[in-house]
Amino acid sequence: MATAAAVAILLLVSLLVGGYDITLEKLLTDPAAQEMFWLSRVPRTLALVFAAAAMSISGVIMQLITQNKFVEPSTAGTSQWAGLGMLVILLVAPESTPMVKMVVATGFAFLGTWLFLAVLDRVRVRSSVVVPLVGIMLGAVVGAATTFIAGTFNLMQALTAWRSGGFSGIVQGFYEPLWIVAGIAVAAFLVADRFTVAGLGQDMATGLGLNYRRVVFLGVIMVALATGVTSVVVGFIPFLGLIVPNMVSMILGDDLRRNLPWVVATGVALLLACDLLGRVVVAPMEIPASVILGALGAIAFIIILLRTQRASAAAPSLARERA
Repeated sequence: MATAAAVAILLLVSLLVGGYDITLEKLLTDPAAQEMFWLSRVPRTLALVFAAAAMSISGVIMQLITQNKFVEPSTAGTSQWAGLGMLVILLVAPESTPMVKMVVATGFAFLGTWLFLAVLDRVRVRSSVVVPLVGIMLGAVVGAATTFIAGTFNLMQALTAWRSGGFSGIVQGFYEPLWIVAGIAVAAFLVADRFTVAGLGQDMATGLGLNYRRVVFLGVIMVALATGVTSVVVGFIPFLGLIVPNMVSMILGDDLRRNLPWVVATGVALLLACDLLGRVVVAPMEIPASVILGALGAIAFIIILLRTQRASAAAPSLARERA
């Protein structure tokens, strides 16, 4: 109930706060305020909701299929591959429609995620920290190649705009493809039990009668689609899929069907709060939400890492005490 109330309050504030002053009185009497409200504020707020849902759901799915709490699109290289796909379509067909750009970005995100999973299959992982490090290194290589290509063809401005992950340019007629995320959320809820079982590991999931590879393939498609669409419309949103699923699982456990509404609501609340903070701190200028979220994500990553290390260090002592 508290989470729902917080989301409702943040949605209302997001609709009213900005460079153009909109109050409830103006909204009822001023045609200019009404136009600004429907052309800019409503699309921006909906884009925030959909982008938060996309990245939060992607994070929890990736953490289940990799059995690792540190994995999400930005730490697995998925977002960086989507950025490379956007750059490629800008080079090959700069006049392409947003839908074509989304298809290309989704395809690259899909290939990048499969590459990440293929590398994990061939690497002997002795620590949970190794998994995100593999993804971060792969993402860094792809990001460096993307930067080199963008600099060579004078597209650094477009690349910088994508990496900023801001919502200031979202207007009516531009955010609508993000409705695809609603379909992904529904699909994730319908197959949530399969992802939960897949999170137990390939051997156990197969023993329970689950087609493990098919579920992983479905999860990769959903993550790639959510990341590709969000990357084209909004840009790079780091760490949201890391912070939110870990926050929810600490309280509710790892049952995806039960957790999914809370994952979405918490992700929406967090991204709305970051966006509002960016609008207010240096008003009338704006700090992109991704900058604030990146700082919070880095802190969260360190906290989760330290908690994992302490738990690993305490496990042998606990085993000896029980013996």
